[in-house]
Amino acid sequence: MQYRIAVLGCGHIGKKHAALAARYGMLVGVADIVPEKAQVIADNYKVPFYNKLSELLDQEKPDIVVICTPNGWHAEHSMEALRSGAHVLCEKPMALTARDAADMIQTARLFNKKLFVVKQNRFNPPVAWVKQVLAKRQLGSLIGFQLNAFWNRNTDYFRQSAWRGTLELDGGPLFTQFSHFVDLLYWYFGPMKKVAFASAENRLHPACIEFEDQGVAVLEFSSGISGTMQYSLNAHGRNMEGSITLFGEKGTIKIGGAYLNEISYLDADGLELPAFTKLLPNQYGTYEGSSSQHHLVYEAMLNALENPANGFLEPEEAFQTVAIIEAIYAKMGNRRKLHE
Repeated sequence: MQYRIAVLGCGHIGKKHAALAARYGMLVGVADIVPEKAQVIADNYKVPFYNKLSELLDQEKPDIVVICTPNGWHAEHSMEALRSGAHVLCEKPMALTARDAADMIQTARLFNKKLFVVKQNRFNPPVAWVKQVLAKRQLGSLIGFQLNAFWNRNTDYFRQSAWRGTLELDGGPLFTQFSHFVDLLYWYFGPMKKVAFASAENRLHPACIEFEDQGVAVLEFSSGISGTMQYSLNAHGRNMEGSITLFGEKGTIKIGGAYLNEISYLDADGLELPAFTKLLPNQYGTYEGSSSQHHLVYEAMLNALENPANGFLEPEEAFQTVAIIEAIYAKMGNRRKLHE
């Protein structure tokens, strides 16, 4: 079946989704509150463009709506699309609060539609391989982890769009830059038990963001593993590192690179490193993002729609990411003081 797909939000990531929608289905329309942005994509693919989601839904009646709007609008826009009778593919983060994420899940159930959330880093070959290693317990019992996320987002990045850097629509680095990393902690370890410690500060962006530009947290998971995560937007000049190190009784593995795109350390009994295809990051003009695996998200989504037996990330899993981030930020206290 060829699905009719519409894209809401025509920024950098919206352009990527429009290309994939046209490749894997039929792109039938795009929408953005800035008409000029929508028109660029619309002209490129010879489809209509709209100023409002409601107009796009009424006129085009898409089977799937891809949500690429600012983070704080993901819940509202996803639920509007679900209520119209469309399936939804929502960019990360799913929402900025666990309550909104739960409402999205409930709306999908009420209208008997699928809600998918983009988690493309799960498809990174090194990440997927480590998931298999853990499933086979080839590291034995896990005894600790360390997550490092050191990227660069300078003042110009935040000034490119009015929503970036705001608590209301951006939410902060753990939502916008590093939610994929938090998702993998849940994917590997299961539900979180508690945030033992969390701290944050704004050192280089006091004039342009309402939250932290670096932070650290100690997390404990119900499975018994605990560890640290340290993140920063202050790596000089370019993205430096995105890594997860796992310590087990039978071995140690570090998924490294700047985007969790390589195995940078392996010492484990009986494990040999497979050959991986080199992954390139997403290019967004003046900055880079996570590894470019969105095409695999589309393939998995379409397979799941064609046959529910084909597994794909359930929205309840994406909810866990939001809940973990929300708990970390709650432990930090009033983040707005970092801006005052």
